[in-house]
Amino acid sequence: MKRWIAMLLPGLLLAGCEIMPPGPSTTDRIEVIDRVAEEPADVPYRVEEPRDVTPGRIQRQVAFPEAQYAALEKTGSAEISGRLSLNGIPLANRPVSVAPVTTYSAEAAEQALAGRAVARADPRAQEYTHTSYTNSNGHFRIGGLPSGEFYVSGSGQDPITGETRVIIQQVRLGNGQQLRVDLSR
Repeated sequence: MKRWIAMLLPGLLLAGCEIMPPGPSTTDRIEVIDRVAEEPADVPYRVEEPRDVTPGRIQRQVAFPEAQYAALEKTGSAEISGRLSLNGIPLANRPVSVAPVTTYSAEAAEQALAGRAVARADPRAQEYTHTSYTNSNGHFRIGGLPSGEFYVSGSGQDPITGETRVIIQQVRLGNGQQLRVDLSR
């Protein structure tokens, strides 16, 4: 069964990840990786505070790949903005994270899509991840991003069903590019 999931995940990531309902044992769900980010001066977004390890997260199977991360830039001139919503209803005050695509972050994305949260990311990975919160209308903006391949992720409680949902999209950014990503279902 795991082999089937491993073959399906790249197709989902290339096509834009779908939202998956969480498993029954967790309440507050998944960021791919979390990190404190600087908030833009002209937009009222809140920056995510670091969190303690939450019980119910599973251990990571992929070790932190130092060489992969060493080849990545931490900052740049690109920006991602968009809106987080479920069933057309904006999700306010929810985290949105942008993490580079690596074997380490791919494991977290795969688990998130399966409805499971992995253990908190290695602090070295957090240095490459940019996170902010949505405003009251569900809008977010994350600047200072380098060029490359990224997972953009958000989560929140579905206002209609009450279930916690995770949305992940894989995107490619160029230097100085401004990209709009709507995390919705």
